Order: sequence, then C-alpha cells, then structure tokens
Amino acid sequence: MKFHEQVKKQNYFLSQPHQPFFILGIAASIVMMLLFALSYKGVFSLQMESINFHVYSLIFIVLTNVFTGFLFTTFPRFCQSEVISKKYYTTVFYLSIVGSLLFLLGSFMSHALLVAGMATLFLSQIFIVSKLQNIYKTGIMPMKEDPFWILTAQYFGLFGHLLFMLIEINRYVGVEINLLSIAVNFSFYMYIVFLGFSVAQRMIPFFSHSHAAKNEQFIKIVFALFLLKAVLSAYEIKIAEIIIDILLASYMLKEFLRWKLSPFSSPAILWVLHMALFWLPAALYLSALSLTAELLLETSFYFLNIHLIAIGFITTVLIGFGTRVTLGHSGQSPHADKFATNIFWSIQVVVLLRALYSLNMAFGWSLNFLFDISFTAWILLFLVWGGRYAKVLIFGTKL
Repeated sequence: MKFHEQVKKQNYFLSQPHQPFFILGIAASIVMMLLFALSYKGVFSLQMESINFHVYSLIFIVLTNVFTGFLFTTFPRFCQSEVISKKYYTTVFYLSIVGSLLFLLGSFMSHALLVAGMATLFLSQIFIVSKLQNIYKTGIMPMKEDPFWILTAQYFGLFGHLLFMLIEINRYVGVEINLLSIAVNFSFYMYIVFLGFSVAQRMIPFFSHSHAAKNEQFIKIVFALFLLKAVLSAYEIKIAEIIIDILLASYMLKEFLRWKLSPFSSPAILWVLHMALFWLPAALYLSALSLTAELLLETSFYFLNIHLIAIGFITTVLIGFGTRVTLGHSGQSPHADKFATNIFWSIQVVVLLRALYSLNMAFGWSLNFLFDISFTAWILLFLVWGGRYAKVLIFGTKL
C-alpha cells in the first residue's frame, strides 16, 4: 500500500498541466524578485540592466508560466478541444526550466549564456502559442471570440519577447536603436494585462452567475484603447495617454457595474476576483492622476501606474484563479478559508507598500526603506501561498 502511495505522489506532480507551471512560476517569483532587489540595492551586479532583468523575468518567467498553467488547463475547454497531452506540456515545462536556469546562471556568469536562456524561453513560448493556436483551429466551439483575444495577447507576448532578445543581442551588434520602451509597454499592456483581462472578462461573470447580456463590442473596444495606451506610453505622449486612461477606466467601470457582480455578498474565493477586476479601472484612474501630477510637478512617480495594475489587478487575479484551480482540480471544494482570505488581503498591502515607495521617490521623502519593505512583502506573499498550496500541487494533499 505504501509503495502505491509513493508512486502516486511521484506521478501526481506532472499529472495535470497547471501543477508544474504554477510551482515554477511561484518559485521564480521569489528568486527573481530577490535577485532584482539585491542588484538594485548594489549588493551585486548582473549581466543585464537591473530594471530590464526585473521586467523580463517577471513577465516571461514568472507570469508566463502561471498563465500557461492556467491556459493549458482551461483553453481546450474554451474551444471544446481535446486536452493537451502530457508529453507536450511536460516538454514545454522542461524547456521553461532549462531556459530559466540558463537565464539565471547567465545573469551572474556570462551574458552569452543569459541570451541563450532567453532564446530557450522564447522557444518554449513558441511551443505554448503554437499549441493554443492549434486548439483554437481544431476546437468545435462555434463561438470563439474570447479564445481569439486570448490568442491575440499571446502573439503580442511573442513580439515583446523578441524585442527583449534583440535588445540584449544588440550589445554585440551596436546598432543605435532604442527598443526598450516599446518592448516594456507592449509586453506589459498588450500581453500580460490584456491576457489577464481577456481571461477575467470571460470567467468572472460566469463564476458570479451574472445574467447580464454579453456586450460583443466590449473586448474589441478595450483592445483598441489598450493598444493606443501602449503606443502612447512607449513614446511618452502623456497628455494623450491621460485621456486614454480616463476613457478606458470609465468604459470598463461602466461595463463591470452592469454585470451586477455583488462582491460584498460573495464568498472570498469569488470576491477576490471581483476586487482584481475593479482594480483595473481604479489603477487607470490613478494612472491618469499620477501622469497629470508628473506634468504639473515636473517629477516622476517611478512606475506607479504600472505597479498598480501589475500587483492590484494581475497578481490579485492570478492568486484568486490560482487558488481556485489548485483546489478544484485536486478534487477539493474551491473555497477560501480564513488563511486564504488573509492572503487575498495581503496582496492589497503589497500594492499599498509599492505605491508608497513611488510616492517617496516622487516627493523626495527619503524613506527608501519602503523599497525593502515592499519587495520583502512580495516575497513573503508568494512564500506563504507556496507553503500553503505547494503540497496540493505536488502531491495532491487535501487541505
């Protein structure tokens, strides 16, 4: 009996696609944030600019793995297609591990090794998008609008990833071209944010049993506005970006209110998703406010708008979905007990701490210890979530 239980535990980790990718994403979120923070503070130097390292590692190692775990589980259902074979998703997983390790080692030892890691991760992402494209084409679901936009975001991810690689390869070529702002804004807004939004606008009304009729133009208009925002942000056309922020926030808020989600009467496993959803318009309104203040006060709020969306919306929605999927696909009721609820609230504390650091930089408060507190809070958040749910993902343990 013990032998069979041991075999079951050994095989369980790779038995479903979300499990290995979630674990890799959680581990990377801790390691990559710690390395960035220490390099930013001058403890050691990396082979890559610390800000570039921060953006690239969080988008293409942390968030890409978490989203892949979720989509490899749910996208076949969206399209009514066959599930992804274990051989395929484990191949992608091993490629992601190899790429992540090469990138990590190269960050300390060799820039060429770092680029090799990026190339391996890019290959892994090609396999991801190729499989999602195949599922989209072969699925029998007659209505594929939502999968189409999810896939569109994935192609923007490939585009952004390619730009980041070209930036690093250019070190050997020396062409006078600045791709960084385009790479950052398109990777963030058109890949990560729009991907998260595309999934959320499909799943959250469904989970909430919203009876509001689907607005077929909603996601199309949001896509167009996000594309405009990405372009305007990349070229720092702030006045126009402020207008787009207000339009986008107002349009999304109006639609979200139309759904009548009832967050105050929903269980915690559901209201955390509502909270994430409403963070999007809130963060965009605050983005418009901070950009206006930058123009009037001639200061910088040090990526405040990006972090409000990245932590407030993206991190909250991924922790919410991740908790639900982890429990539901291990045969347990997808609920949030007091411990999980405290994790959900802790994300909002991390948002506040990072916002305070941006305000500190903008107004010269000389409270730079806020950086240490904010990145430590981030690491603790994922350590606690991982400590709670890793045993479920690896062994299928019941909580």
